[in-house]
Amino acid sequence: MRTHKKLLVSLLASTSALLISQSVLAAPVVLELDYEIPVQQNQVAFVSFAGDSVLSPIILNDLSKTELKVTNQDLPQQPHSSKELTGTLPVWQSMGIPYLVVGSTRTNRGKIITDYEVIDVKSGRVIEGKQSLTADNNRESMRYAGHVIADKVYELITGIPGDFSGRIAYIEETGTGKQKISRLKVMDADGENARTITEVTGSIFSPAWSPDGNRIAYSVQREKSYPVIYVQNVSGGGATTLTPFSGSNLSPSFSPDGSKILFSSSFEGSADIYEMSASGGTPRRLTNLPSSEVQPSYAPDGKSFVFVSDKTGFNKPQVYRYEFATGQTTKVSNGGYATSPQFSSDGTQIAFLSGRSAAIMNSNGAITTNLGNTGIDEAPSFSPNGKRVVYASTQGGKGVLTIKSLNGGEAFGKSGQGVIRSPVWSSSPK
Repeated sequence: MRTHKKLLVSLLASTSALLISQSVLAAPVVLELDYEIPVQQNQVAFVSFAGDSVLSPIILNDLSKTELKVTNQDLPQQPHSSKELTGTLPVWQSMGIPYLVVGSTRTNRGKIITDYEVIDVKSGRVIEGKQSLTADNNRESMRYAGHVIADKVYELITGIPGDFSGRIAYIEETGTGKQKISRLKVMDADGENARTITEVTGSIFSPAWSPDGNRIAYSVQREKSYPVIYVQNVSGGGATTLTPFSGSNLSPSFSPDGSKILFSSSFEGSADIYEMSASGGTPRRLTNLPSSEVQPSYAPDGKSFVFVSDKTGFNKPQVYRYEFATGQTTKVSNGGYATSPQFSSDGTQIAFLSGRSAAIMNSNGAITTNLGNTGIDEAPSFSPNGKRVVYASTQGGKGVLTIKSLNGGEAFGKSGQGVIRSPVWSSSPK
């Protein structure tokens, strides 16, 4: 729906980019603008940055996947700074869009510098002033810069850090039996830029990110051998063996400070939970029960962890919580079958597998979100800000990664070759 009207607009001469609408000329000049104004339901207007063809599409795509309603269509002008809004701010205010994102790029000594602003349209104020970001002039660096800018724009508008500059690790399997090939892959949070970190003949299990987003721990099981946990730097280099023990070594989880790793192992009998230095060494057993205790995952504060035990009965796994201070365990889940727990970054939610369905429960065990049967027995993984999840499923015989907003944003999928398993979301690399 559009309204067609003539606007009498006072020409405002701003001496500050932060407060566009507060400085006026002593003798206002009146402009008569004949403009067809669209009635907008969007929350954010995004103007492609001047001098740029790479960053803007990435930023627009990232923001469009959130609960923010973003548009770059039917805009009254194409400003690239707050100063260019002088005199036309009332036109933007009449559109009913609360926020406007503008910017431009420039080159300095081979680097690309991006200046951008998020404007509160009602007041004309630039939120937290002009922002600047410097990036190398190559595809990888520019893609990352686009995600970082989208993170900041989202945070300036919502007060919550964005999750676009994190990455998603996952396993892609092709072939079966002795011909099975497993690849540990990493992609950007928009589903693009996938690359293989390591490839093995056999199986890869349960990748886990270090808190700084630079390392991944994972298990590898080759033919006629036990699963072994490795740690590898994502930027390159060989993998380091963490658990050279004769048992099933699975489900690594980094401590919040990155110095330790939890894992499950059967090298001393039944499967129990152990903790050890992230650089290797002698593990310390934390559980010692005749039942199987597996799939540990640290709480964000490092004071406890959740894990899975079948001590209530065979094939009746439940989620429990272990407190480091006391060594006590308490049952968390309330259903009949609960596995693969993982905390949200604020510790208030736990993603897990409820029977054959990917689900989310609160810290008291009550299910708050059921994502449905995915066709693969795997749980979802939270994004760094807890507003989205990623999970694997099978659709039409193909493996698919689905990224789903938990607060009204757009969901989208990324298909791959063969079976896709165990996606896990990292924070931004430090």
